Amino acid sequence: MPAISAILITCNEQSDLPEALESLRGIADEIVVVDSGSTDRTCEIAQSLGARVVSRPFTNFGEQKNFAAAQAAHDWLLSLDADERLSGELRGSIAAWKQSEPEYAAYQMNRKPNYLGGWIRHSGWYPEYCVRLYRRDCARFVGALHESVQVNGRVGRLRGELLHYTIRSLREHYAKMEAFTTRAAEDLYARGRRHWRCGMCLAAPWTLLQRFFFQLGFLDGYRGALIAWTSARYVWLKYRKLGVLVRGGKLEARVWPQARDV
Repeated sequence: MPAISAILITCNEQSDLPEALESLRGIADEIVVVDSGSTDRTCEIAQSLGARVVSRPFTNFGEQKNFAAAQAAHDWLLSLDADERLSGELRGSIAAWKQSEPEYAAYQMNRKPNYLGGWIRHSGWYPEYCVRLYRRDCARFVGALHESVQVNGRVGRLRGELLHYTIRSLREHYAKMEAFTTRAAEDLYARGRRHWRCGMCLAAPWTLLQRFFFQLGFLDGYRGALIAWTSARYVWLKYRKLGVLVRGGKLEARVWPQARDV
C-alpha cells in the first residue's frame, strides 16, 4: 500500500489552511508545509493539525513546490494549494487507489473553481485536469508562474474533483492580477520578448471573446462576464508592463500573490 506525503506551500493562509488540511485527513500519511514568511497564524495552525512546517523564502512557484517535494519522506506526493480541498468522491478515489499497486507514474484530477461564491463550469476554467499525485522519481514541477507537473511516464486519472476556492472578492482578484502580471512581464522580458503592442491591441480583446463566447462563459452568468473581462485585462496589463520594461522603465515591487487582502 503506497504511503502519501501531501505537500503545500503557504504564506498568510490562516483562513484557508484548516479546511485544506482537514480534507487530507485519512488520506495523507505525512503533511509537509513550506512557508515563506507568514505573519499570521498559518504556521501555528499547520503544526496544530499535524503538519511539519519548513521555512523557505519564496523564489517562484515551481521551485517552491519542488523544494517541498524534496522535504517529503514518501515516494508518492500529493500537491495541494491552501485554497483547495479534496472532494468526498476524490478522497474515496485516492483511498481506493492506496489499496492496490499503482499502474501509472502520476494521476490527474479535475479541478473545479469557486469564483465569487459560485461554481464555474465553463469560461475556459472548467474542466481542468491537472496532475497532483505523482511519484517523486518520475515527475517534477516546471514553470516559475503557471507551474505544472512534468511527468516521465504514463498518467492516469482519478474520479472526483479538486475543489478550488480561487477568488472571494473583486478586490482580491485585482490585487492578484497586479502581482501576477508583473511577474509575467518580467518573465517575458527575461526570455527576450520585446514586442508588446500587438499583445495589448489584439491578444487582450481576443481573450475576452474567447472566454465569453467560444468557451461559453456566458453560461456562467455575471461571473462568466467578469472572468472574461479580467482575463482580457490580465493580458493587457502583462503586455503593458512588458512595454514599460522594454522602454527602460521599472515595475512596482511584487506582492506575494497568495496573500489575501480581505
